[in-house]
Amino acid sequence: MRSIRKSLLQFLFSGASMRRWNDKLRPVELFEIDKQAHKMIVAFLLWRQNVEKLPPEEARRMGLEIIEGGIFDYFYRLIITDIKPPVFYRIKSNPENYARLTDWVLKELEPRIRPLDEDFWNRLAAYHRRSPGAAQNLSDRILSAAHLYASRWEFGLIAPLNSFDEEIKDIESAFNRQLSALSDVAGVPELIPGSGTPLARMANVCGQLRFQIRWAQTPRVPATSVLGHMFIVAVCSYLFSLYLQAGEQRRINNFYCGLFHDLAELLTRDIITPVKRSVDALPELIHRCESEELHHKILDPLDEAGYHGIRERLSYYLGLEAGSEFCDTCRAPEGRIVKLKGFDELQEHDSDGLDPKDGCLIKACDVLAAFLEAYTSVHSGMAAPPLYEGMARIRREYQNLRLGDFSMATLLADFD
Repeated sequence: MRSIRKSLLQFLFSGASMRRWNDKLRPVELFEIDKQAHKMIVAFLLWRQNVEKLPPEEARRMGLEIIEGGIFDYFYRLIITDIKPPVFYRIKSNPENYARLTDWVLKELEPRIRPLDEDFWNRLAAYHRRSPGAAQNLSDRILSAAHLYASRWEFGLIAPLNSFDEEIKDIESAFNRQLSALSDVAGVPELIPGSGTPLARMANVCGQLRFQIRWAQTPRVPATSVLGHMFIVAVCSYLFSLYLQAGEQRRINNFYCGLFHDLAELLTRDIITPVKRSVDALPELIHRCESEELHHKILDPLDEAGYHGIRERLSYYLGLEAGSEFCDTCRAPEGRIVKLKGFDELQEHDSDGLDPKDGCLIKACDVLAAFLEAYTSVHSGMAAPPLYEGMARIRREYQNLRLGDFSMATLLADFD
């Protein structure tokens, strides 16, 4: 029987406390979920660049491989958190040692992941049991390039402060060498810093969302960023899509809608819910400003530079035509976007060719991520009143939310 458990959600959120570059002098704290979000944003850009001429079914297959590969890598990373990357790569170079480590990691992951979906668990186990020396397919190479880009972006922040560190030159050389080896992947040369493309600009500015802290006026542990929050919502959206047995295109759409749902905060910054609700006309005004800025600074430059597929996908994920990213939508056969009346109607339109997207599910995952942020902080000793108020409001407003077999009240009851 499929189930979504508190333990899985807390495990997913644990990357919010996992520091990166912990042996280097850092201008800001760098956390694993921020890096993972940045990596998957870059993976999306590269995926779209590499599937423009492929049949839809091949594009979907690659999209699922990239999303699940990213999630599988993240889960593995959460288990081996104390192993520094150079040590891990040395272990990986020895097939026997790597197999033993992987067996231990899978043993740790199984009770958390397997209850969700047996097929998903089998894919995760098969992914990690592949030989480290096996040839990489295009999906693997896209994930590798995205990982290197996001890590190299962080390295660019810390390098100027660590000129005294003997490792810095070697690390920089390794990044340059490994990225050059992937330069034949479509889109990689366009992401190189200094290339001047809208693709490079978007990848760069998305990384800056790690500097915007959520609940900015409330002390929290961990103090999650907008970028990290987007990743948690994306993975939750994908896992809940599996739980609800959604189709392939619907799963892809739900993941990327979750990943980009706060993209506008690049331009307007995080505005907490009480402020948005303080004046009746304010939500509509904020939405209009966000839409105008998104077109001016991100979507229109992509379109003008020929990245039409990326621009179209982002527009759909952000719900610009439907009115909100939290609308349930699909496409009519002629391509027109259709707003649906809720989960049950969306279930009837769960066909890959109709491009379905669960707006209500994304909203539920957005709320659930906020609940996890507040709950984790309270149980870490940061008992600020806004955190209790936020949890109480979520319980009150979403206690009757049901999407198919999923009940928000039942899940939140696990956190009592």
